[in-house]
Amino acid sequence: MSGLRMLRPASRLLSASARPSPIVRSSFRAATAVPATARRSYATPSGTKEVTVREALLEAMVEEMEGNDKVFVIGEEVAQYNGAYKVTKGLLDRFGEKRVIDSPITESGFCGLTVGAALAGLHPVCEFMTFNFAMQAIDQIINSAAKTHYMSGGIQPCNVTFRGPNGFASGVAAQHSQDYSAWYGSIPGLKVVAPYSSEDAKGLLKAAIRDPNPVVVLENELLYGLPFPMSEAAQKDDFVIPFGKAKIERPGKDLTMVTLSRCVGQCLVAADILKKKYGVEAEVINLRSVKPLDVEAIINSVKKTGHMMAVESGFPSFGVGAELIALTAEYAFDYLEAPPVRVTGAEVPTPYAQKLEEMAFPSEDLIAEYAAKLLRV
Repeated sequence: MSGLRMLRPASRLLSASARPSPIVRSSFRAATAVPATARRSYATPSGTKEVTVREALLEAMVEEMEGNDKVFVIGEEVAQYNGAYKVTKGLLDRFGEKRVIDSPITESGFCGLTVGAALAGLHPVCEFMTFNFAMQAIDQIINSAAKTHYMSGGIQPCNVTFRGPNGFASGVAAQHSQDYSAWYGSIPGLKVVAPYSSEDAKGLLKAAIRDPNPVVVLENELLYGLPFPMSEAAQKDDFVIPFGKAKIERPGKDLTMVTLSRCVGQCLVAADILKKKYGVEAEVINLRSVKPLDVEAIINSVKKTGHMMAVESGFPSFGVGAELIALTAEYAFDYLEAPPVRVTGAEVPTPYAQKLEEMAFPSEDLIAEYAAKLLRV
């Protein structure tokens, strides 16, 4: 295998498939994002209800705002317009204009305001319409928010939550489709989470709002409208998912797939393909938390399966997948039966043209193909 293919597995030519319509892009249809195996079944059927990721995020903010009057929400169009993705729908009517604030289109300005408010003792939730433009506020996020708690010797907390859509989307090209998991995950002082399901979204956002440190909640807009079963426990207002705890979405014995955000659903589909075609039982681990990282869960799985694959939508160079493979090599090298593999986005700004866009990100078939090569089946 050439070096280029090792670095850019997602850029390989995919087989063409007919589109059902000229509008909906086949690589991003919701039908393939949440397979039946992704549905959670640990709650009793009578107590489980279907909740979209968007509704779960809204529920988390409502519960935290009701329980703590220091919590407020600020961002572009979060109030009168109910949010660009309708995640903050109804918050203005419920909590008023002092706690749900529309900001100008200036990320550096309103992000700096939220950091200052957090240093003054409030607990702001700062929504970026897209994390692509949070780069306008990178100094505020890193030099001010991330470092103050440490530089003050733990005296000055900075309880601020940065949240909004992150990663690839459909048909919005290079400036709206970048994954910042590795960017923020590399910064000491920041906690970084990437929810997949509705339970992830609610539990992680509530934990973020309560944490004294700045937390980056990286959502994916293609997941907002997708429904997931929510257990009775997750429907309660005291439900919180602790940081640094990954979830085994699908147990297996032959291969460990470590992934995050929307790629969790793709890996579950790929695991189904591997089961049907080769009888392979792949274990799918949903990281949920990028920083802190649940290294123990990954290593324990690799000890069991002997094979490891990291799947993400970010760039291959210096990415989350690279870190996962490095950690596996450090702590589980003697248990590996083959070199670990990463499947990532291509080393290229996201194209606008549909066919090029499809080639720029992992697909279910591509994940299954590389898993089969890893296992030599």
